[in-house]
Amino acid sequence: MSQPNVLFLNVQLADAFGIRDAQTVNALRIREGKIAETGLNLTPEADELVVDGKGAFLSPGWMDMHVHLREPGLEHKETIKTGCTAAAAGGFTAVACMPNTLPPIHSRDVVEYIVNKSAALPVEVYPIGCVSKDRAGKHLAEMGDMKAGGAVAFSDDGDPVYNAKLMRTALDYATMLDMPVINHEEDLDLSRPGHMHEGRVSTRLGLAGTPSIAEEVMIARDILLAELTGGHVHVAHISTRRGVEMVREAKAKGIKVTTEVCPHHFDLTDEEIERSAFDTNYKMHPPLRTADDVEAMIEGLADGTIDAICTDHAPHSVEEKEVEFIYAPNGILGLQTAWSVVVKQLLDTGRMKLPQVLRCLIDAPRTILRLPVPTLEAGQPANLTLFDTTSSWTYSVASNKSKSRNSPYLDQTLKGKAHGIYNRAQWVPNDI
Repeated sequence: MSQPNVLFLNVQLADAFGIRDAQTVNALRIREGKIAETGLNLTPEADELVVDGKGAFLSPGWMDMHVHLREPGLEHKETIKTGCTAAAAGGFTAVACMPNTLPPIHSRDVVEYIVNKSAALPVEVYPIGCVSKDRAGKHLAEMGDMKAGGAVAFSDDGDPVYNAKLMRTALDYATMLDMPVINHEEDLDLSRPGHMHEGRVSTRLGLAGTPSIAEEVMIARDILLAELTGGHVHVAHISTRRGVEMVREAKAKGIKVTTEVCPHHFDLTDEEIERSAFDTNYKMHPPLRTADDVEAMIEGLADGTIDAICTDHAPHSVEEKEVEFIYAPNGILGLQTAWSVVVKQLLDTGRMKLPQVLRCLIDAPRTILRLPVPTLEAGQPANLTLFDTTSSWTYSVASNKSKSRNSPYLDQTLKGKAHGIYNRAQWVPNDI
């Protein structure tokens, strides 16, 4: 519903640069969808919707740069609308959607379909186009045409760009277009038929494992190609300690490499599969790895090696997940639970400060994708997330906004909540 005029009262303004002094400013006014002013105890006007933040934080809107919305072609798992509803409930005002749809996002018409389908939604949707036609890894997709249609990056996510020559050519073209290539880092010959992380737990369970080296070999290759071409490689959903170390070393050399991490990879380990008796909601790719890898993800976020926090939100139907572990598809939901995991592992532990975390959720994703970063400045379009770090809530089937429900956090009581988003002149409160 359109709400062009809103007054947020009793809020703490926060962004990547810090938290404003609540004794000086605790209110923000929106007029005609733009930030009109910030101040202390502003007086409501007759035509304004007043939102009492009750001490919650108000920041520029968060972005998840790695989600799977499944539309077109796989609408039984998720649609653009249901995925964006889940995103709004999780505090995200923008998402970038991966191209493993049917048909894939490998041409301008599919890019424009997604852009047009999402144009009126309060959550902005930015399509990521394929590197290769049909994601088949053989022929380069129409990269320039897709950018003209609204694509913000290129990836064959779900599968790696396996051919090194094709990846080199893609980086050359993407460099001319000033866009990143996002790669799912996996050496398929080393990883398949792995169903979880290769290690002590997989050995005990008798499951074929995916070793860390399968991810690290491809990260090393892509760093070298980025150095050669001058292109921008973005490492998708990093999960291993050595992978983080290689990105850290590459950045120190000035190589154009960035990376992201999912909340489940800095929260859960491969031991969850054993503890849960093969619950397929713990099956994902990259797989859950060791406690040492989890620690490395947190270290990488804290020192800035890892740029962004994303969810890799990957909906699957109940029928697909309720099978034997080896037959279940990889992937879990993440949009609604991401913030609570961040609070648990990064803020409550003191490993990161709120402004550091907000940089990973607001500034970094958009900077990587060459998108404008929203601010709290007067005159700017109002693109905002209202949230706290203390509220308890239960993530349940009833509160789940996705069309699917494949989450290891289902039925858990979580801490930290997004109370709503404001974007595109629409206020969307979180009703859970």
